[in-house]
Amino acid sequence: MELCCFYKMLTKFNSTYWEIMNSFKSLTEYSFSIAIALVVIAGIAIITFFGKWKPKGCLNPKKFKEFKLVKRTKVSHNTDRFRFALATPESTIGLPVGQYIRCRGKDSDGEEVVRPYTPITLDSNIGYFELLVKMYPQGRMSHHFRQMREGDFLPVIGPVGRFRYQPGQARAFGMLAGGTGITPMFQITRAIMENPKDQAKIHLIYANHTVDDILLKDDLDSFARKYPERFNIHYVVSEPPLNWDSGVGRISKEIIQKHFPKPATDVMILRCGPPGMNKAMVAYLNELGYLPETLFEF
Repeated sequence: MELCCFYKMLTKFNSTYWEIMNSFKSLTEYSFSIAIALVVIAGIAIITFFGKWKPKGCLNPKKFKEFKLVKRTKVSHNTDRFRFALATPESTIGLPVGQYIRCRGKDSDGEEVVRPYTPITLDSNIGYFELLVKMYPQGRMSHHFRQMREGDFLPVIGPVGRFRYQPGQARAFGMLAGGTGITPMFQITRAIMENPKDQAKIHLIYANHTVDDILLKDDLDSFARKYPERFNIHYVVSEPPLNWDSGVGRISKEIIQKHFPKPATDVMILRCGPPGMNKAMVAYLNELGYLPETLFEF
């Protein structure tokens, strides 16, 4: 009798034990599945976050910030390329396409001077930005850049400017540039050509005194070769060399009419150059029928 009861108790205990163990096993498997699911969700969230996350821009529109000159490269007899390091190797300058910065320095008399410059780099250039600077003999800010050496710091404020490019803003652009006025045009051209989703076409007329004065010529010619259906450039020089096969003299109404897209509401005309050139271009553009709201001067 007692042995029979003991056997029944042992059997019940054994059954209860295995029920508990099976429940524990199921719970463990369930917990493990939950843990795996959480890890996957966290991974997707991290990938999504960093996919959308962009490095914070280094500019401040309300106060000057200093950036270290890390490389200076001679481009021509009076033009150098200046590379400045950003806050970290992962930083971007944070400059919208079409806008510029103001740089502060001292002239030959030690007086403070501030001048606008458009970087030739974009936010896709991580950790640095570059300025292309033409140094004029009597230029006040030119004096400051002439004196700069690698390791020096440049105070910068920005972003500044009324123009901000957005993809799809225009079907085509006509660009008129003179001398260092090429820098905002180059910035916008780079942004458009390097964006496979942006199909805007660019027609650039670039005027200089001599061929040696043409800035960024290798880059511009490279765009023309790589994107022949989207980028067209016409050089104009007042003192051409022998066998020169492009424009001669100054930009005329006839040159604009030949190389620019016809006036339309979805065609924008941008210009940047010396005051006399800008004034003459406005007159030509008005005579050719371009709408005032499609014209912009940097």
